[in-house]
Amino acid sequence: MAIGVGLNALFVSVELGTGWWAGSLALLADAGHNAGDVVGLLLAWGAHALAQRPPTRRYTWGFRRSTIYAALFNSLLLLAGCGAILWEAVHRMRTPVPTIGVAMIAVAAAGVVINTLTALLFMRGRKHDANLRAAFLHMAADAAVSAGVVVAGIVIVLTGWTWVDPVVGMLVAIVIIVGTWDLFRESIDLAIDAVPRGINTEEVTKILAGIPGVAAVHNLHCWSVSTAEKALTVHLIVPEATEHQRVLEEASAQLQQYVSINHTTIQIASAASHEQRDRS
Repeated sequence: MAIGVGLNALFVSVELGTGWWAGSLALLADAGHNAGDVVGLLLAWGAHALAQRPPTRRYTWGFRRSTIYAALFNSLLLLAGCGAILWEAVHRMRTPVPTIGVAMIAVAAAGVVINTLTALLFMRGRKHDANLRAAFLHMAADAAVSAGVVVAGIVIVLTGWTWVDPVVGMLVAIVIIVGTWDLFRESIDLAIDAVPRGINTEEVTKILAGIPGVAAVHNLHCWSVSTAEKALTVHLIVPEATEHQRVLEEASAQLQQYVSINHTTIQIASAASHEQRDRS
């Protein structure tokens, strides 16, 4: 992750300077997006480091949820940046500004290479961690956006149509919004303890109810501890006390195998004790 941060921070500096000198909103928009990604990578890096710290007496879960808040802040930062890009693009549509197409092409082409290399760094862990998946998708999208800026530069050089620059800036912002919106929604869900994506509580209930000896399934709760870990609590009614240990072991194995839940708390009780507790 340090390599990705370093490469992108260097490229943002070059892109901002060139975009300002060339008067290119498309380059400035892409630089703003890349700057947001650098901040996002730093947040993800810091949150990942915090998540590795062991639990304490006060923070019994450790600091795993910091990865969730990092993803949420990252998505909010990107959406705010897009609003600023769209505002400036509308202004430039009304009052065109001369741009230097050759500079746009050269810097954006370098961006395609750097963003692609950075995206490749996150390929391995993207399937199991929402934080890394978000980083990978952002970097891949950046490569595509930079390619769009290259096209805009070529059009300006060949035709002199300066209005292409703010149009591309608007398209960049729209692409970012579309790509970020799903991350924003997922981050909100994670922050308010919604059921993690990919887990169907009805299917989980069927799996647990299908274990021999289980009479009923109650109080099933599932949420995300971090962007990569899930937790579940459930109350199983098992009338035969001699079956409790077997059911506990089988339920734990089923949850790990079919829904990949990292932390499970399973309470088992006989029907009689459950009814007695309900009456009390």
